[in-house]
Amino acid sequence: MSAQCEATARIAVGVPMSVFERGLTLWVALCIVAGVVLGQVFPAPFQALGRMEVAQVNLPVGLLIWVMIIPMLMKIDFGALHQVKSHWRGIGVTLIVNWAVKPFSMALLAWLFIRHLFASYLPAEQLDSYVAGLILLAAAPCTAMVFVWSRLAGGDPYFTLSQVALNDTIMIFAFAPIVGLLLGLSAIVVPWDTLFTSVVLYIVIPMILAQVWRKTLLRRGQAAFDAVMAQFGHVSILALLATLVLLFAFQGEQILVQPLVIALLAMPILIQVFFNSGLAYWLNRKVGEKHSIAGPSALIGASNFFELAVAAAIALFGFRSGAALATVVGVLIEVPVMLGVVKIVNRSKGWYEADQPTG
Repeated sequence: MSAQCEATARIAVGVPMSVFERGLTLWVALCIVAGVVLGQVFPAPFQALGRMEVAQVNLPVGLLIWVMIIPMLMKIDFGALHQVKSHWRGIGVTLIVNWAVKPFSMALLAWLFIRHLFASYLPAEQLDSYVAGLILLAAAPCTAMVFVWSRLAGGDPYFTLSQVALNDTIMIFAFAPIVGLLLGLSAIVVPWDTLFTSVVLYIVIPMILAQVWRKTLLRRGQAAFDAVMAQFGHVSILALLATLVLLFAFQGEQILVQPLVIALLAMPILIQVFFNSGLAYWLNRKVGEKHSIAGPSALIGASNFFELAVAAAIALFGFRSGAALATVVGVLIEVPVMLGVVKIVNRSKGWYEADQPTG
C-alpha cells in the first residue's frame, strides 16, 4: 500500500467529528431562519443575486458550490482503487445498495409520499419538483462525511477509502443516466444537456481540480497537505451554509405559507436512510463480512452527497424550486440521522458477530 493511502487511512481513522460538524443541524436550522427573515426584509438584494446567471448557472451559487465541494473531493485517494479486491464482498454489497437499490427505493418512496399520502398538504405545482429533489438526493452516495461515520462505527479505514474512491469514479458516469431515467419514469422532463452540464460543472471539473491540488500538496509532503485540509475543513460547511441562506431567502414565502413542508419532505428521507443502511448491514452479515466492513458499508449505503444534490437541484430547477428545498431537508437531517445509524451499528455488534457465517 502506498504511503499516501496509508496517510489518508490514518486521517479516516484519527480525525474526530468536530463540534462544528456535530452542530450542522443547528447551523442549518439557523440558516433557514436567517434566510427567510433576510429574504422578507431585503428582497431586492437577493433578487439581484438571483439574476446573476450565465447559461442558467447562478454565478454566486456556482462559486459557493465549488468552494463547498472541492475540499471534500481532495480527501479522495483514487490510488486506493487497487484495494477493492481485498474487500470484494463488502464492496459488492455497497455497490448494489448504492446504485441498484437506493435511487430506485427513493423514487418509490417519493411517489408514495409526495404524490399520494402527502399530496393534499403540499403545493400542487411543486409536487414534481419535490420528487425530483428527493431523487437527486439519493442518486449520489456520500463522500467526505463517510470517513467520519466510519471512524465512529469502528470501520476498516482501507475499506472506507477504497469504497469511496470507487463510488466517486462510478458517480462520474452513472449519476446523470440514473437521474435522467428516474425523472423520466416519474414523468418529470429535464433537458439532458442541462443534466450533463451539471455533472461536468459539479462533479467532473471539481474532481479534476481537487485531485490536481491534492497531488501538488502531497508532493510538498504529508504535513503540507494536512495543514491545508485543516484550514479548509470548515470552509466547505461555511460555503454550504451561505448557499442555504440564499436558497431560503427565495424559499421564505413558500415556507411561511406551509411551514409543515419540511417535516413532510423529511419522512421519505428518514425511511430510505434506515432501509438502505439496514439492508447493507444485513447483506454483509449474510455474506460473512466482518463487522468493521459491515458498519461503513451500511453508512455509505445510507448517507448522501448532499452538496452535489443541492448544486444539481439549483442548476436544474432553480432557487425557488421544490427540488432545491427537498435536497436541503436532506442536509438538515443528515447529521442526527447518521449518528443514529452509527449508534445502532455499534450497539448491534454482539448480534452481528453471533453465529456469523464465515467465508
